[in-house]
Amino acid sequence: MTTATRALLTVICEAALEKKLVADLDHLGAPGWTLSEARGRGSRGVRSAGWDTDSNIRLEVICNRELAERIAEHLQVSYYDNFAMVCYLTDVQVLRPGKF
Repeated sequence: MTTATRALLTVICEAALEKKLVADLDHLGAPGWTLSEARGRGSRGVRSAGWDTDSNIRLEVICNRELAERIAEHLQVSYYDNFAMVCYLTDVQVLRPGKF
């Protein structure tokens, strides 16, 4: 089995940002993304799931490390001060490296 290392950027944030984030990812050159609803508890309290503006989403992008860091930096500068958002990077092994 052949694998390659890529970066997984995970973003958990307010669902109200969904359209802006998708536009940002397109503009910054993300090869693709996965979006799902998220719920949990953190410094801003309990967040329920659902697709209204009071819920959270989890956005995941697998790409090269340089692009993942560029996207994360853009999100920090653009959204951290005014929105509930958490970003983290993880190295992952992918089986189809040409897709990422």
